[in-house]
Amino acid sequence: MKMLFRVSWPFQRMAPAPSCCRRSSPALRRVYRVGRLLHTAGTIRSDRAAPVFTRALAFGDKIAIADQRGQYSYKDLYFKSLRLSQHICRLRDCPDGDVKEERISFICSNDVSYVVAQWASWMSGGIAVPLYRKHPASELEYFIQDSQSSLVIAGEEYVDLLTPVVKKIGVQLLPLTPAVFDSGRGEQAAELCPEREWKDRGAMIIYTSGTTGRPKGVLSTHRNIRAVVTGLVDKWAWTKEDVILHVLPLHHVHGIVNKLLCPLWVGATCVMLPEFNAHEIWEKFLSSKAPRINVFMAVPTVYSKLMDYYDRHFTQPHVQDFVHAVCKDKIRLMVSGSAALPVPVLERWKTITGHTLLERYGMTEIGMALSNPLNGTRVPGSVGTPLPGVEVRIASENVKEDRPLIIYAQGNEKETKVTPGSEGKEGELLVKGPSVFREYWNKPAETRNAFTPDGWFKTGDTVVFRDGRYWVLGRTSVDIIKSGGYKISALEIERHLLAHPSIMDVAVLGVPDITWGQRISAVVKLQEGDSLSYKELKEWARDRMAPYTIPSELLLVEEIPRNQMGKINKKDLLKQFYPA
Repeated sequence: MKMLFRVSWPFQRMAPAPSCCRRSSPALRRVYRVGRLLHTAGTIRSDRAAPVFTRALAFGDKIAIADQRGQYSYKDLYFKSLRLSQHICRLRDCPDGDVKEERISFICSNDVSYVVAQWASWMSGGIAVPLYRKHPASELEYFIQDSQSSLVIAGEEYVDLLTPVVKKIGVQLLPLTPAVFDSGRGEQAAELCPEREWKDRGAMIIYTSGTTGRPKGVLSTHRNIRAVVTGLVDKWAWTKEDVILHVLPLHHVHGIVNKLLCPLWVGATCVMLPEFNAHEIWEKFLSSKAPRINVFMAVPTVYSKLMDYYDRHFTQPHVQDFVHAVCKDKIRLMVSGSAALPVPVLERWKTITGHTLLERYGMTEIGMALSNPLNGTRVPGSVGTPLPGVEVRIASENVKEDRPLIIYAQGNEKETKVTPGSEGKEGELLVKGPSVFREYWNKPAETRNAFTPDGWFKTGDTVVFRDGRYWVLGRTSVDIIKSGGYKISALEIERHLLAHPSIMDVAVLGVPDITWGQRISAVVKLQEGDSLSYKELKEWARDRMAPYTIPSELLLVEEIPRNQMGKINKKDLLKQFYPA
């Protein structure tokens, strides 16, 4: 499609500047040009792959980011990012303003600097590689080196951490100056971002959690990201009136796409806290000051910690009534993801706030694929149905016939068809659609192996379709336990055990066993001051669980290690407790 102007902007054709401006200084002509552009930004041109920043000027002076330093409009974000992108291009000696998919790693706090670094990477034509500020130097070195980044952008507080790393690798370091936090309008850039063909251009490399091996760089295109964002905007009814509270790390899809790019896509406001703080989160929930929070998303661990704070500090009935009333009336959506949500957490959170947490399913390679409904019944433990544009299959390998797969069910946003005779059959979840990533960076063999011959991505998760919904039973490699001829879901066992009043956290492991194939071991953290013996657990479970699902071992620990997204590395736990 032919572009309307020389620059990549989603607006209508702009009238020529009056003759007085054409005869005046370049600065005055630029002011007219930008002002006219903002004035006519009432409609946003549809572009199937354009990044979120191409929509920013349409929202002008509306607040996009509120952080511990101040508030920043969409116009602020755009021009701060553009100035940084121009600096990047000068550093990389790219006079045409395009670094042509060079990787740009960046490490910033959870504030406006992150957004500016991300947008600037895209404006300069680069692939953004977000780094996590709490990773050790050795991990940061691995990510920078593996992605073959040519430049590292660092917030001032991380320059000392990154300096020896980039010197060792031989990569340029670009420290962010305090100007990135200036809330004043400042001088706007003389040019707007050059137009580009965004569809197949690489956008971001996000590294996997490493729970099943060395982290791999997942390369997504702008088209992939656009598909995830627009699907969630549609199904979760995002609008520019929304205000989301952001407390998650910004090196995973949950924090980057669901909680940051979705609100910025529609012109909403994102309130960013530098890190998790239960007191501040409850304060934001209950505050009547603008911008007032009405959307919240987190991992199950965050909800558990918020409930712990609630139990310690909101003890009076009238305070609890106030909390319930404010949360139910003022917050329209609360979402849980990135790890399985224990049913006791869901039920307790509903009692406290009046909200049934919306569970969804996604992963780094596919963005979001399945979601419970915004309006309608949310069944605990289910992850709902496919999002717009997403196709899914439940299948297993067929070793007896020529067909490579046995397909039990296949579905999309509108319907799921079950193969006759396959009702309730468990299999691996396969996904296809525009949100599926392009490749594992520099790993062609792993990329090929991640897909079926006909192009479906193999998630490695075992699922079942029943009662009109999809249910995730766990990672095929570590969460599906084969014991005595049974295939058992570790996640289902964990959900049952978490209903025990003394169990605060649990990880169920499949331990190699010469007799049973695998035996079930429960690693348990108890509520403070409680005790539990294996005999007591077995007696409690007898009336609640199938006999073959009751753990044969109980290991009590002070803490079960989880990563920042609430996930447990069960392979590490197996090595720790069963080294043989």
